[in-house]
Amino acid sequence: MFSAERCAGILEEIRARKPLVHNITNYVVMNNTANALLALGASPAMVHASEEVEEFVALSAALVINIGTLSPPWVAAMLQAVRIATARGTPWVLDPVGAGATRYRTQTSATLAGLKPTCIRGNASEIMVLAGATADKTRGVDTSHGSADALAPALQLAKATGAVVAVTGATDYVTDGDALIGLSNGHPLMAKVTGLGCTATALVGAALAVEKDRLAAVAAGLSFLAIAGEIAAEKSPGPGSLQLHLLDALHQLDAATIQRRLKIVA
Repeated sequence: MFSAERCAGILEEIRARKPLVHNITNYVVMNNTANALLALGASPAMVHASEEVEEFVALSAALVINIGTLSPPWVAAMLQAVRIATARGTPWVLDPVGAGATRYRTQTSATLAGLKPTCIRGNASEIMVLAGATADKTRGVDTSHGSADALAPALQLAKATGAVVAVTGATDYVTDGDALIGLSNGHPLMAKVTGLGCTATALVGAALAVEKDRLAAVAAGLSFLAIAGEIAAEKSPGPGSLQLHLLDALHQLDAATIQRRLKIVA
């Protein structure tokens, strides 16, 4: 069962073990994602060349695949990395950024989702598209759907792929197809900073690197960012300062703060 104590325990494990998280992610978020992983206590790597991804996956405790800035060489490297992660039993997370916006993006997302990811994290539209539901309000990488709209598709997608599926929004939902966890931390100002969903995916990777209970790990990774964002927003007049305060809040996050702030709604 997920709880504040379990969440804090996963954070403690990340800081004790400093897992290496291999990210094949997009140009927009590389710096922010790496800094967030460092602030939390993990060790980030941004490695995408096909000539070295297989070796690097073998060194890593988790793999994060984010399709935000797609190109054929990067897709090939993603498939190589996933193959090695699967063979080694290394947890890997898929972030299907913008699925539904273009045919290439949608097809790439579907191919990767079929390769047994440990977790799929996306917004409502992305999850609905991958589940085969209609997501008629997809706007590039954004969504006009609320996360609750994607609950049934998320359950369906989890059962079809075997992945834990996280659909993020004002309330985050995490499901393995049977159990469901709802989390209501965060702040609306976070939506004004590009790539925080991508950052959440990376933190999920760090949690999966140290925790075998996939449902608890995914919920913890999302909670770390949402709680830190909530704290940062209280100190920030706008999105620029939010980014700075967010890193500090991740660095200072502790068990007492998690116990006081974590909001589990389902």
